Amino acid sequence: MKEKKEIFGLLGRHLGHSFSSMIHKELGCPSYDLIELEPEQLGEFLQNPDIRGLNVTIPYKRDVMKYCTRLTDEAKAIGSVNTISRLPDGGLLGSNTDLPGFEYMAKRAGISMNSKKVVIFGSGGASLTVQAAAKRQNARQIVVVSRSGQDNYENLSRHSDGEIIVNATPVGMYPNAGQSPCDLELFPNCEGVLDVVYNPAVTAFLMQAERLGIPNSNGLPMLVSQAMYAEKIFGLDVDESVTERIIKKLQVQTGNIVIIGMPGSGKSSVGRELAKLTGREAVDIDEMIIKAAGMSIPEIFAKQGEESFRAMEREQTAIAGAMTGKIILTGGGVVKDDRNLDPLRQNGRIYQLNRDVSLLATDGRPLSQNTDLTKMFKERAPMYAKFRDVEIDNNGDITDTAAAIWREYENSCN
Repeated sequence: MKEKKEIFGLLGRHLGHSFSSMIHKELGCPSYDLIELEPEQLGEFLQNPDIRGLNVTIPYKRDVMKYCTRLTDEAKAIGSVNTISRLPDGGLLGSNTDLPGFEYMAKRAGISMNSKKVVIFGSGGASLTVQAAAKRQNARQIVVVSRSGQDNYENLSRHSDGEIIVNATPVGMYPNAGQSPCDLELFPNCEGVLDVVYNPAVTAFLMQAERLGIPNSNGLPMLVSQAMYAEKIFGLDVDESVTERIIKKLQVQTGNIVIIGMPGSGKSSVGRELAKLTGREAVDIDEMIIKAAGMSIPEIFAKQGEESFRAMEREQTAIAGAMTGKIILTGGGVVKDDRNLDPLRQNGRIYQLNRDVSLLATDGRPLSQNTDLTKMFKERAPMYAKFRDVEIDNNGDITDTAAAIWREYENSCN
């Protein structure tokens, strides 16, 4: 007789963006699955006696409550369940580990809600968790902003004195990156920004916080921390110190290494070496453009001009930047359009290759041929400086260059 499989996993509707399987397998639960269900399937699924441990995400954190025979005090107080486990009597226990997970995320970022005015975007399950955390930390005032009601997106100026701003909505989440719930300039007293979204790693909301010098965090620390607490409920003996190790491992695994630099500076060659060194896929934006256009880059320039090429480049850069765990190779002129920066930075660390101008290759590069490359470099130097996180010398052996990038990248993920 075939042995029944105990069911562990994440329950939600659309889970293509989820890192949960990776996290729970790192925590010691190898059979953890992603379980996508439509609303009408929820009740029947939760009657399955083989269920042993589930996490619950959008949009079912409140819907599952009626199927739980017991709720923890935290789940009752929050009005939301993100963890379901099997009770000894066969019933289902509804718990909420998002609360300690969110508190871990805020503390890790050095953000306290004590005596602060907290403005929370969203009124769903994640918002209920943030509200509970704010109450537990004795926030001075808690404002929940939703699409309608007394506090909405049309009258945010009423709360311009907000000090801690939290996005508890899916706004800005993959695949709809680039969106933000608000303009942080509306909150001149803002001291901390928290976003429960973790894919992309740096949402448009957090990019603005970084540019304004405001402490911030994405939702990855919350995701890992709540998973650790969930595994404890499932019966796994987990050391809490494993949380930071998994956060770093996920940052290394899911982040992109983005390479920029002058035409002919060796981006493709170094990218191939990095792919060999790391086992990652190298994604060449120029090759993506060629495939999409059905012609070579010199042909695009000759037939359609540079403006048309740059539009194609923006489109393919946005597609590549939304990927995770890749080596992304850019064209030399990607920095000429500021609109390419955020798509590359949202999941990536950007490395500029520096090579002596006299060594730059020009074959197959329309803008390099019959061009003063020294002048081009001087013109583009400020653009590269704006885009890059790190400068890397590429005047020596490309294997050394690749090793230097990988070493720096691993050390940066902490």
